Amino acid sequence: MTNNEVIKSVRYTLEIKNREVVAMFRAGGLELSVLDVVDLFKNEEDEGFVECPAETIHAFLDGLIFECRGPSDSPAKKISTSTINNNMILRKLRIAFEMRDNDVVDTLRNVGFSVSKSEITALFRAPNHRHYMECGEQFLRNFLKGLTQRYRPNEGGELRAEA
Repeated sequence: MTNNEVIKSVRYTLEIKNREVVAMFRAGGLELSVLDVVDLFKNEEDEGFVECPAETIHAFLDGLIFECRGPSDSPAKKISTSTINNNMILRKLRIAFEMRDNDVVDTLRNVGFSVSKSEITALFRAPNHRHYMECGEQFLRNFLKGLTQRYRPNEGGELRAEA
């Protein structure tokens, strides 16, 4: 799953406009224009498509956390923004949406993806831990799909879960 697809999926889930996406990038420490954001949302085959680098998706997810939860009381951990993997994306999404392990399990179960709580905890362990597990493409895709079902208003205008 590309970084562009992750940003598009979160944007769709939250029903946010391009200007709000720009604000999230700004909150994450990156200045982008609305036109830059539009280029990130284009399909790969479209003219002007820009591939989303690791630094950009880090800024977006950090901004999402800031927008959803507010500023942190403690200083942020310094992590390298030169690379990103599905585990990092999943961790930041979980933080932004203030989800516990059970919430992640329920979110995935709602889209027909069965996973145990121990599998979830393995995804959030340090990479050098013996029980660490890599987050696969299918897992992340189903999690994003579950977030959409959980947070996007249905036809009646009611939220499917408390946000």
